[in-house]
Amino acid sequence: MSPGPDFAVVVRRSAVSGRAYGMAAAAGVSVGVFVWVLATASGIAALLATSAVAFTVVKVVGAGYLLYLGVKAWRAALRKGGDLRLDLPDPGRRGPLAAFTEGLLTNMLNPKVALFLIALVPQFVSGDAGLGDALVLSLIAVAGTVLWFLLVANIVGALRRLFAKPAVRKTVDGLTGTALIALGVKLAVAGRS
Repeated sequence: MSPGPDFAVVVRRSAVSGRAYGMAAAAGVSVGVFVWVLATASGIAALLATSAVAFTVVKVVGAGYLLYLGVKAWRAALRKGGDLRLDLPDPGRRGPLAAFTEGLLTNMLNPKVALFLIALVPQFVSGDAGLGDALVLSLIAVAGTVLWFLLVANIVGALRRLFAKPAVRKTVDGLTGTALIALGVKLAVAGRS
């Protein structure tokens, strides 16, 4: 629930493209959480945490992706243009699959998610737990993620008319871009601890 890259992507998608696109981004984040929890419960995420090379590769790719999203948001904030037309399904003319992919990649390319789950999951899964236990834990994590981000997407989507005002839209794009770039830089310089 803490603000981070996933939160920024869901808020921006909901504000700029609408509730359905925010919910698609939320679904992407949730699938990412599901994969990370399964990877953690099965020990795969521990390999990422212990391998400096694997961690660095995921970290650099993830930081690059956050920087890309941040620059894209900044460009949108600086672009001159008229009012956002709410009758368009997506101002970027990209479908819900693009929003889903943004959410998924933002989550999956963040090695800090793996480190967080490595610290958390073992408290809930015993050493002799089977795949079924890991699956149940994954579904619980996904349910919490889905509920939270659907709530965020729906609240921001309900305020979309406010976000359609050029000054507000540019402010949201600028702030989101700044947040994503800052998170990308923070991820790029972060260690494994």
